[in-house]
Amino acid sequence: MRKFGYARVSTSQQSLKLQKQALEAEGVKPSRIFSDVGSRSNMDREGLNLLRVKVEEGDLVLITRLDRLGSDTADMIKLIKEFDKSGIAIRFIKEGLSTEGTMGKMVVTILSAVADAERERILERTNEGRLDAMEKGVKFGRKRSIDRSKLLQLHNDGIGATGIANELGIGRSTVYKILDEEKQNKT
Repeated sequence: MRKFGYARVSTSQQSLKLQKQALEAEGVKPSRIFSDVGSRSNMDREGLNLLRVKVEEGDLVLITRLDRLGSDTADMIKLIKEFDKSGIAIRFIKEGLSTEGTMGKMVVTILSAVADAERERILERTNEGRLDAMEKGVKFGRKRSIDRSKLLQLHNDGIGATGIANELGIGRSTVYKILDEEKQNKT
């Protein structure tokens, strides 16, 4: 039985280091650890696809946590069934679960449903918090970095939108947008 590892983080700001260390501590050779950086909603991931090609019947795939494998319950079950059909077991280190045996498969399916429900609750709470903040006047997005007074001065000096855009290094549509906002503020 050969051991393989799979690690995944959702964004490029996160690190795979701890996951890889945990996999190595379980006896996975560094050359047999496959990884991805990206949203868990994408089933077509380069590292996961390479892993699928490399593993063979009788191999064991170790993953640090349940939510590192699939995006939702359906994806998790699909992957688990795919590996199982090929005779490949999956073991989740943190949860201490394995797809080896009937009970292991059942527990993994239930836990993946729980993880999916928790992600949904987190999204709901995040959206509720965002709506509450918006009602309180919090503005989201990047802060403006354009010198509006300089833009207006250039406009008042008779320079057209193209000239203003070139001078400030911005798009003409941005110039028009700011000029429109100023007109609306004066009325």
